[in-house]
Amino acid sequence: SNVRCVFESVSNGLRADHGEDGKENKFILELQDLLTTVNNNLRDVENAVSNLTPPPGAFSLGNTTYLGQETTQERQALYGQLVNSYKWTDKIREYSALAGNILATNSFNKTYKTFSTTKRRKTQTSNHNVSPEVIENLITSIDRLFPDVTITANRPFLPNPVIQACLGRVLKAIIAFKGLMIEWVVVKALSESNDLWAESRYKVFRKVTENCHAAMCHFHSPMMPELAVRSFMHWFHSYNTLFSAPCKRCGNHLLGNLPPTWRDLRTLEPYHE
Repeated sequence: SNVRCVFESVSNGLRADHGEDGKENKFILELQDLLTTVNNNLRDVENAVSNLTPPPGAFSLGNTTYLGQETTQERQALYGQLVNSYKWTDKIREYSALAGNILATNSFNKTYKTFSTTKRRKTQTSNHNVSPEVIENLITSIDRLFPDVTITANRPFLPNPVIQACLGRVLKAIIAFKGLMIEWVVVKALSESNDLWAESRYKVFRKVTENCHAAMCHFHSPMMPELAVRSFMHWFHSYNTLFSAPCKRCGNHLLGNLPPTWRDLRTLEPYHE
């Protein structure tokens, strides 16, 4: 700061850069310039303080004013923090009141048309409650769409089926439906059991199961459930090259002793995870 420069100049005294001729006068002129700068800065501070508007009144925080009289350093700062908190709370109260008035003058109704209360609303159809014939037709169409996929269905939880989709000699998937929506998928080897809630003992099929869950959520569409199921099965059908197709990124068949277990959701290309 400029004040520090004044004290440094006084403490250093005459220096070699002042020269031999008239060095005392040069030192005095330098000191006068520094003092003039300090005086100008002080005048600016006084003008800025005089332009400040005084507060309307003292902040009354009750007995918390005695915190400023504490002798410990930690408690002395509490009063200032309480004052700042009070200011912010007061601003929040003011802004919330203004926002409430603005929101009250604007209606969020989607339409101004009033409907009669006696008119019955149209019953919304649910994709969870459909007839078994609709689900059976969907499974049959999927079976015809992929000739190399063997699909067998059983209904332990009527009317929701659980299908077993065998993808050639590569793997099988046990898929549980909830109406027209896929609720759960587990991928296993052909020699493993068909237990829906037991995962495969092979890491490669556990990886594929996790990816099937991600694809199930990706293709989920309540408005077009049949298209969602067909899209998922089309993506799942790309695993017929699980142990034969190399990774499109690295070109290797194995990475960490695992084949490419991920299939791109659009291009169906294999990738290592």
